[in-house]
Amino acid sequence: MTAVGEPVVVDGSFGEGGGQILRMAVSAAALLGKPLRVVNIRAKRNPPGLRPQHLVAVKGVADLTGGRVEGLRIGSTAIEFYPGPVRSGRFVIDAGTAGSTTLMLQSLLPVASFANGDVELELRGGTNNPMAPPVEYVTEVLLPVLRRMGVRAEVELVRRGFYPRGGGVVRARVRPVERLSPIEVVEGRPVRVRVFAYSCNLPSHIVERMVRTASSMLRSRGFKDVVEETEVLQRDDPKCSPDPGTGILVLVELDNGLRMGFDALGERGVPAEKVAERAVGEALRQLSTGAPVDSHLSDQLVIWAALADGRSRYRATELTSHAETAAYIAEKVIGASFEIEDLGNRGVLFTCDGIGFSRR
Repeated sequence: MTAVGEPVVVDGSFGEGGGQILRMAVSAAALLGKPLRVVNIRAKRNPPGLRPQHLVAVKGVADLTGGRVEGLRIGSTAIEFYPGPVRSGRFVIDAGTAGSTTLMLQSLLPVASFANGDVELELRGGTNNPMAPPVEYVTEVLLPVLRRMGVRAEVELVRRGFYPRGGGVVRARVRPVERLSPIEVVEGRPVRVRVFAYSCNLPSHIVERMVRTASSMLRSRGFKDVVEETEVLQRDDPKCSPDPGTGILVLVELDNGLRMGFDALGERGVPAEKVAERAVGEALRQLSTGAPVDSHLSDQLVIWAALADGRSRYRATELTSHAETAAYIAEKVIGASFEIEDLGNRGVLFTCDGIGFSRR
């Protein structure tokens, strides 16, 4: 039985005006069983409207709920979504392109967490994309925080996928929760740094140069405990992407048991050293605030804090348009109360009074 009634209307041009507002609005509406209309989809992107990776995320949420979507086609600038109850089971969601599996997961994981039983998701597409968190960020940074809130999920990288063909496979296993606990992360001091560089179908010296450059930069800035890790996959490895690709992730482990993550993806014609410098430069810039939550995690936590039973507080390195957009959806669709306080050179403090959502 799908939701009925007057849809909540969300303006897709709000804030950063990209795909995030659509993904989060659909996820929130599915959980609350609210009909939803999203207009001006990706109005600030060129071209505007739905692209394959956005379409597949919406379709995935609709499949999880047995819901109905109108206007779901490439280029569409408006959709209406009528969700049904969240279902358990196994779901395969294939972008058919290098569309980001981790952005699909952003929409699907909150919904799957409140299913009536276990959910297994197999997501096919890109695993390491520009403008999206790499799969290692999800497993090493996002999931440890969510587990503290009560989320019971495991994410496994089966095969890497790079642009243009994708071909990556990520599996997520999610067990249902009744209710989420709020989170408090306002302090955290770096105790160790892990540098992880990876590649597919490329010579090993590329990741070695990345790791060497990143470690040298970090040690010169006073980070003594730097752990180096590499992964070099060639075509005969079942985990290897069909297309060549490479990247680096700087993981900062904190004394509160959580992590911050900063990544950069390799580009044709860009030296490995420059890719490493980009990731480390961003890490150093954000770490200078002393805040324990990086800018990417700050917007990904919004929906979870909005659903939690109580007040969440976390201090992030900066306020991004993605975080502002997420807070807008949390208030408009979920009904949570959000306050974002500018702390100057100490970052920003997010405070959210969650609605105490429980499984329908």
